[in-house]
Amino acid sequence: MTATRPSEETKQNDRPPFWRDVRVLGWVIQIAVFVAVVGFVAWLIRNFQHNSETLGIPTGFEYLDQPANFPIAGSDFKPAQSVADATLVGIRNTIYVVVVGIVLATILGVLIGIARLSGNWLLSKAATVYVETVRNIPLLVLLTFTYLALVLSVFPRIENAWGFDNVAVISNRAVAVPWFEGSAIWMLLTLLGGMIAAWAVSKWRQGRSERTGKPAGALWWTLGGFAFGAISIWVIGGLTVTTPVLTDGQLTGGMAMTPEYLALLLALTLYTASHIAEIVRGSIQAVPKGQTEAADALALNGTQAMVNVVLPQAMRIAIPPLGNQYLNLFKNSSLAVVISYFELTKVTLTAVGNGQPAVPAYALLMVLYLIGSLVISQFVNFINRRMALVEK
Repeated sequence: MTATRPSEETKQNDRPPFWRDVRVLGWVIQIAVFVAVVGFVAWLIRNFQHNSETLGIPTGFEYLDQPANFPIAGSDFKPAQSVADATLVGIRNTIYVVVVGIVLATILGVLIGIARLSGNWLLSKAATVYVETVRNIPLLVLLTFTYLALVLSVFPRIENAWGFDNVAVISNRAVAVPWFEGSAIWMLLTLLGGMIAAWAVSKWRQGRSERTGKPAGALWWTLGGFAFGAISIWVIGGLTVTTPVLTDGQLTGGMAMTPEYLALLLALTLYTASHIAEIVRGSIQAVPKGQTEAADALALNGTQAMVNVVLPQAMRIAIPPLGNQYLNLFKNSSLAVVISYFELTKVTLTAVGNGQPAVPAYALLMVLYLIGSLVISQFVNFINRRMALVEK
């Protein structure tokens, strides 16, 4: 007895009606939710426009051309300049603290993460105490401590500033360090030239190692390539170094960091580094033990095995969560309003407090933070793609 295949008409008759079809109901629910959300947003916008027109509150961005009417400490910004200029100063100040904070937090976090796995009991316990203490303190409390209890209280007054042979001048008014003197464009070219030279030398050493089987020694050669490229362009661009000098209570030369900037940088660096240290520790432990055993078989010492074998593989694992910490550092920089450091959020709050329209000002603030977060995410994704293993 042979089985007969059901006809197409029979299959169609077995289908439930559309009002009981799961796929149809799923689409209907999604469309209904989408329409409801769009309608709610449209109602909010109309309500806001109506109330703004009734109260005479501007909703455009013309306020950016109005005078700011407030000074910005630590800059040459004048109150007569526009709100747009003040916003640019806020963006610049935010970039200063975020870029330097990311670099310092990464270096400190990697070192502490490695120290947590050290065979030295004292070093390991000290790193553990740092991580467990700092990451469990609210960042706002840590920021207040670094500003009020450290920078303003521990650092001396300007007339009694700590000086280190024109290398640094430390006081509660400013901390001055050596800085370059010349065109900022040439300084950027110097850094770019150093990175390109370091990349070229690293590629050359890796290729040589693959051809000859000899150790690449990429780290020291890469650092040397960076130094050679940077120094070459530094000389071509005619850049010089200016050191801080304290004369009769006045600082000249170098770069002076305001107490607010220094306190914010310290707090963000210490707090973020405690989280990065745990990421690095977990990433190192995630590297298969066979890699360490292979390094031992090649007679590599502990430092060589960590730098050349374990850490490069661990960083491939650590990059995605590191990106989250970089984003957190960027967004946490908005806490600078507590100590009156004029980064992006502080500038916006001050402008609104001086009578500028709140809704467009905060909308612009959100857009700027969104753009900054996307830039950091794209940068981390680029590094992640470059370091990912490509299977052949």
